[in-house]
Amino acid sequence: MTPRTIVLTGASDGIGAAAARQLAANGHRLILVGRSKARTEIVAREVNAEYRLADFANLAQVRALADDLREVAPSIDVLVNNAGGVFGARRQVTGDGHEMTFQVNYLAPFLLTERLLDTLISSRATVINTSSIANSRFAKFDISDLNAERGYAPLRAYGNAKLAQILHVRELHRRFHDQGLAAVAVHPGNIATNFSSGRDTPLRLIYHTFVRRLILSSPERGAQTLVRLAEGTPDQDFPSGGYMDQLKVGKANPQANDPVLARQLWDRSEAMLTAD
Repeated sequence: MTPRTIVLTGASDGIGAAAARQLAANGHRLILVGRSKARTEIVAREVNAEYRLADFANLAQVRALADDLREVAPSIDVLVNNAGGVFGARRQVTGDGHEMTFQVNYLAPFLLTERLLDTLISSRATVINTSSIANSRFAKFDISDLNAERGYAPLRAYGNAKLAQILHVRELHRRFHDQGLAAVAVHPGNIATNFSSGRDTPLRLIYHTFVRRLILSSPERGAQTLVRLAEGTPDQDFPSGGYMDQLKVGKANPQANDPVLARQLWDRSEAMLTAD
């Protein structure tokens, strides 16, 4: 396979770090993105990759990241929007004024993708959004309440953000597939990672106790899905604009199939970012 230039966010731990190891072993040029300098640097050194730092809870850092990436990578073959997490039982608001789960899982990746669009389109790139089965289990999506100001609950917020990621790839496909851009969202499986960091989140029992060894798969197994998609051919190995449950076409929340909602979310996301 011809080596590809791959930008991978959420690369300092879990699935992201495991995917970095596998992709580097296959000879690709990687630019890893993480929040923690210590952890991201460790992974980058291990796989001999470049790295950049950005906290997705700070949109100014995402904008600066995109500007930097345009300079160092005039061609990007794959953008993997893998950063994300579940936050605490109490609603948190970022310094940008957005609900934390929505911003970190969806709005910041949307911003990064949008600011790289010219590069991605000219490269005929693939955008991969790491979604979750939570989109169908927990989401109750309200386009008028993207910041969860009414009835916040951590799992609902997470499910909504992961549903938004699917709507994002649907709209990316609609707008830009005829220009060569491909996009896909994926649930990589129920993976033993550290993403549910809040002590009071309902998922902490699963992700941060012995229970995880009983019911969750390894990050390496989840990473195999990202690697296959990153190395795959759109519309041959996966459908552009689609939602994959691991390496099979998945059944998403019915709202994910609403083209009007996908357009509304795109327009509202742009308006929110313009207002910041």
